This record gives sequence, C-alpha cells and structure tokens, in this order.
Amino acid sequence: MTKTPQLSVDGGFSLNPLSKVALTPILNAFNEDPESAYSALPWLDKNKEIRQQIRDMLFDVESQDESDEIHFWSIVHDESKEFVGLIGLGDELQLLHSNYNLGYWVRSKFRRQGITIGSVNTILQWLNSRNEFFRIEITVHPHNAAGLATAASVCNGWDGELVEEFIGIEIANRTVPHRIHIIDINRGGDS
Repeated sequence: MTKTPQLSVDGGFSLNPLSKVALTPILNAFNEDPESAYSALPWLDKNKEIRQQIRDMLFDVESQDESDEIHFWSIVHDESKEFVGLIGLGDELQLLHSNYNLGYWVRSKFRRQGITIGSVNTILQWLNSRNEFFRIEITVHPHNAAGLATAASVCNGWDGELVEEFIGIEIANRTVPHRIHIIDINRGGDS
C-alpha cells in the first residue's frame, strides 16, 4: 500500500504526514478560533472534550498510515515551523465511485494567502503522479462562500465539475445540504 508522503508546497510550506505530535498545535489552533474548527471539522462534538476527540482522530489517522484508505497532513510553515492547518484525503464519501473526500482547515492568520490552493494542488499532483484513476469529492456547505470559491478554483484548475443536486450530509444528528465538487485524476479517454 501507499504510505502518506511528506510533500513540499510552493511558497515555503510543507505537508507533513499527520501524527500525534500535532496534538498540541491543533489544540492551540482550535482555541484561537473554535467556530471555524467546528465548521471545518464537522465530526467534532461540542458536547465532548475536544482534546480526546483530536487525540482519537490522530490515533485513527496514524493507525491507517499505510492503508492508502486515507491521507492526512499538517500544513507547516517551513521557516518558522509554525502549524498552519490540516488537509487530508478522507473516506467519508457521498458518491458511489469516489476514492477520497478532500477536506482542509487553515488557521485564520494564514487564510487568503493561497496556502489552501497550493496545498490542494500539491496533493492532486501527488495523486496524478501515481498514474492511477482517483475521483475526489469536495463537499462544501452552500453558505460557505470562501469554501465554494476554493472548490471552484480547484475545479477550474483540474477540470472538475459541480454536482447540480445538493447532497444531504448528517452533522450532529441533522441532515445539512452541501454542494459537491468532483475532480477526476488520471481519468483517461474512456472513463
């Protein structure tokens, strides 16, 4: 199977395979802006202790490191070694023939600098280099204007498409409509 690689992002950032050493930086970033964390990480339960939920997530990610089912990274500023955010290819899929869903969370002080787009492009280039077909989903709440703009930009760069129908996603025991963008990597001529 394929291990999650360390990747370099233009502009002086690295994508480091996510591990338990990221617990404290993630918690510090969470405490800076909890609402954005809950929005970007909808599996977080506001009624449960955050430290344990993040620790459990890190354990799950590390235990699947070589499975090729998921790939998650910490985004780190190369020079300062500062934690910038999280990005990953997960397995919470909405469509039948998808391989991964793409999700990300960038700390507020690093937003609007092109870091998310650069990180996404680096990950998609890595998938492209594997010479296998991958279908990637990007699900976005329809009121998240920045998320919709990012997904549209990624789709424009990678010949992706927006699914016309809204897809209901269960979050905190509620069905919440989302937009789904799809990107096919190494589709080939007949797929």
